[in-house]
Amino acid sequence: MSLKRTVNDGLVARAAAVLPWRDGIYGHMSTARLPAGYPQFYASGEGARVRDVDGNEYVDLMCSWGPVVLGHRHPAVEAAAAAQARMGDTLDGPTVQIVELAELLTATARHADWAMFTKNGTDATTVCVMVARAATGRRNVLVAGGAYHGSAPWCTPRLDGTVEEDRSTFVPYDFNDLASAEAAVDRCGGDVAAVIVSPFRHDAGYDQELADPAFARGLRALCDRIGAALILDDVRAGFRLHHGGSWDPLGVLPDLSAWGKALGNGFAISAVTGTDALREAASRIFATGSYWFSAVAMSAALTTLTTLREQDGVAAMQRAGQRLRDGLDRQAAAHGLQILQTGPVQMPYMTFVDDPHKARLSLFGQEALRNGLFLHPTHNWFLSTAHTDEEIDRALEATDAAFSAVAHHVEELA
Repeated sequence: MSLKRTVNDGLVARAAAVLPWRDGIYGHMSTARLPAGYPQFYASGEGARVRDVDGNEYVDLMCSWGPVVLGHRHPAVEAAAAAQARMGDTLDGPTVQIVELAELLTATARHADWAMFTKNGTDATTVCVMVARAATGRRNVLVAGGAYHGSAPWCTPRLDGTVEEDRSTFVPYDFNDLASAEAAVDRCGGDVAAVIVSPFRHDAGYDQELADPAFARGLRALCDRIGAALILDDVRAGFRLHHGGSWDPLGVLPDLSAWGKALGNGFAISAVTGTDALREAASRIFATGSYWFSAVAMSAALTTLTTLREQDGVAAMQRAGQRLRDGLDRQAAAHGLQILQTGPVQMPYMTFVDDPHKARLSLFGQEALRNGLFLHPTHNWFLSTAHTDEEIDRALEATDAAFSAVAHHVEELA
């Protein structure tokens, strides 16, 4: 089908005049560059679907780049947020929700004895690093090479606007390579405050890499041996892989966890949880924000976490993800194409074999879009509990058409 772009293109032109980024777009859409033909401006979302400003509707496999875990405008979440908004949002101090949400998080995550709340994933990972340094009195933090932990100068994937000193105490190691982490500790002479790690490697533009359980257990043992904090960056994966933390099924509990994205089903909130051993250090750092006590977002988060638990949302997303993965495998084979699907099924990602410049993948994304499915060709996708069998089957209709287009042009895309 042909997609209208009149309103979108007009907004792009207006944005380019008053925002300092190419096409007026920044953030996810700039870092994980949208292919030609994708809309940049949206009007609404409901359940597993979004509608752009030109009225085109899509089954949404990006879930607002992760935050939407129960579906857009989930009725119970919206009702809780609206009820609190009628009484106030940002007040002179926190409301009862901050206590209730901290109680819920500490009851949900086995390692967690306390919680504090921020707004973005970058806030949460940065606070984790500060707490670890305050607790240990050490400087260096081990960071898996190529892993994304936020947009602050210490972790941004782009170096423009940063200086060498911003990153001089962040020492790289290789994900899933315990020997490289041991070597990084040696390079630091034992001066290591923390090791930060994501539950699996989900760098944009690369096949996803699940964590080897032996690697996860080895990092835990390494931190215990040297007296460093193990920080789990669960911002992207949290509450999709496991209700209580993404490494909980591996039997590996971190000292600190950073949470975000799915926590508020689209409302702006993130969190840090930690163990009792780090409570005093957490009380000493200075970390604040004008909107960190937002009662509306906390109300949304309380309802989101409660609903996920009551409905076993993780299992629902696993079922939907497996249905999608199986369907993509069948379709690719039927069209004579080889694909690779990586990562957990709740956060799927697909690439084509022998597609070094991602030309096939880009065409696949564009054709899926034309057929009513929004996914990104170089960033992992996300599922929500709103992705019913019907929605997955509708998505698969679009991917079948996209595979057909790739197969038709496979020679010229080599």
